This record gives sequence, structure tokens and C-alpha cells, in this order.
Amino acid sequence: MNNLKIAGRQFKSRLMVGTGKFQSSVIMEQALNASEAEIVTVALRRVDINDDNDDILNHIDKNKYLLLPNTSGASNAEEAVRLARLARAAGCEPWIKLEVTPDPYHLLPDPVETLKAAEILVKDGFNVMPYINADPVLAKHLEEAGCVTVMPLAAPIGTNKGIKTIEMVKIIIENASVPVVIDAGLGLPSHAAEAIELGADAVLVNTAIAAAADPVKMAEAFKYAVQAACLAVSACPAPVSNYANPSSPVKGLLKDIL
Repeated sequence: MNNLKIAGRQFKSRLMVGTGKFQSSVIMEQALNASEAEIVTVALRRVDINDDNDDILNHIDKNKYLLLPNTSGASNAEEAVRLARLARAAGCEPWIKLEVTPDPYHLLPDPVETLKAAEILVKDGFNVMPYINADPVLAKHLEEAGCVTVMPLAAPIGTNKGIKTIEMVKIIIENASVPVVIDAGLGLPSHAAEAIELGADAVLVNTAIAAAADPVKMAEAFKYAVQAACLAVSACPAPVSNYANPSSPVKGLLKDIL
């Protein structure tokens, strides 16, 4: 597969990593290095963007990673827009992962407020990457509004259940003209590989790495899973068949000559 291209910018890695839930910023930094990710998302409510010595930001090399602020915690479009503008005013690049999750228990994104915020932020010059339910209609509306990706959930945030929205994800991928990033619910490297094999352009993983007993080793495992899936897709997998197809030839055998 070629490099991932978002808003005219190219990335070698198709694995994006979040920065929440790590036991320490040092372990987070080690995991980021092991993942070889190039896009790192950080919740604006958890950091002080204006403080270069913020414990989390101090362990993220801005020359190495695209720092992707996210509006996690915003309950409506107004809050999300305010957070995005604060990040840009503090010197962040105009990239934003848009999250609007008014329900504190399931953290499911609000489709109406997400679209409203996306329309405002796109007009405001942001490269908007919206986190959404696996809703093909909403995905198309967001694309038409000017979002640079769509980011449908595989399962609710932090559940590690894998791709439970597979049929809707397939439709989103089939109809999208912007990169599709599977976000939330991926719990194992095999889940990430499945997403890429389905046709997703990238995956974003946080809890599965940060909450592992060995986050650094898990980050490396996700890296290899995504790389392996990309290689497999590039190899053009053999077609699926409903009937057995012997791997050894059945013609030209001795019984055919006799």
C-alpha cells in the first residue's frame, strides 16, 4: 500500500495512537516509539497546551509526530469548537479530532452536534477528523462538509470488543472518498489487521495499548499487525470460494494417463 494521505500530507504509518490511560508519561513515550505511529492524539481537557513543560506534552516530540488535539469531553458543538480554537491559538497545527460525546456512560458520539461542529470548524480552516457512530449517511454528510477523514467506531470506546459494526463499516469504506480511520473498540492487534483488510485506511488505538500489562510490547504488536495487513492487501489476496479448491494439481496425475 502507498503512504496514507490526509489533507495533502503523507504518512508512512497507518497506526495512530492515543495518549490516555498510560501509567506514566515515560511509558507512554516508550509505547509511542515502539508503535512507530506518526499521528498522536491528545485530549485537550487533559493537558495544558500553553505549557511546554506539561508532563504529557513534554514526552511527545512534535518534530516526530503530528499532534492531533481531540475535543474529548465536549458535550455539544459549541464546546467542541471552543476547544479546537483554543488549541490553535496555543500554537497547535489546525488539525482536530472532533469528538462530541454527551453521554458519559457509553461515550457514543452525538451525530447532530458532530455535524454542526464539523461545518463550523471546516469553515474556520481546520482539518477535521470526526469520531462518529458507524453511520454511512452521516459519514457522507461529514465528507461533503469538508472533513478530511471519517472515523467510525468499531465498538464503544475502551471496550476492546473488536469490530462489532462491521457491516456498516463496510458500507462507509465502500462509499468514502476520504480516508476511513477505524477508531474505538479495537482491543487486539488482530482487530486492527481486520480493519485494514476490510479496506480501512488506518486505525486509531489507545486503551488496548495503554491498559495492557506491557504497553510497549503491545504497541509494537499493533505496529506489526497493521504492517502485515497492509502487506497482505498489497498482495491482492486470493478470492474466497464456497467450494474446495485443492492446492495440489489434480490433472496430469498417473491415474489420468492409465
